[in-house]
Amino acid sequence: MSLEYPEDLKYLDSHEYVRIEDDEDIATIGLSAFALEELGDVVFLELPELGDAIALGDNIGTVESVKAVSEIYAPVSGTVVDRNEMLIEQPEAIADDPYGEGWLVKVRLDDPNEELEDALSAEEYRALVEPEA
Repeated sequence: MSLEYPEDLKYLDSHEYVRIEDDEDIATIGLSAFALEELGDVVFLELPELGDAIALGDNIGTVESVKAVSEIYAPVSGTVVDRNEMLIEQPEAIADDPYGEGWLVKVRLDDPNEELEDALSAEEYRALVEPEA
């Protein structure tokens, strides 16, 4: 099965993705389709609260599946301005649309230009997670 990795996203090797919104100081953070396939059925999500300050590399929550519990890491620094409450209530829905309705949090960026320099493109991320493809 071929997984999708949208070209407009940046990826971390810890399997989070970032989409910079049109106004360029809001970042949407989620988990890649690869991460969700590896985890299996998600049964619980813990996300940061609105107004929480997060820093690049911080543990900002957990995702629990039938197979494992994994930490979620911040791919950017900023302030949480929105979180996906629907996923708190229905964590299993994250796998249905990880790059759309399955987003985790939205963050107002502290420094929109610098932090994503080390993030991976879709092509680089695909090569990391599907080396045989």
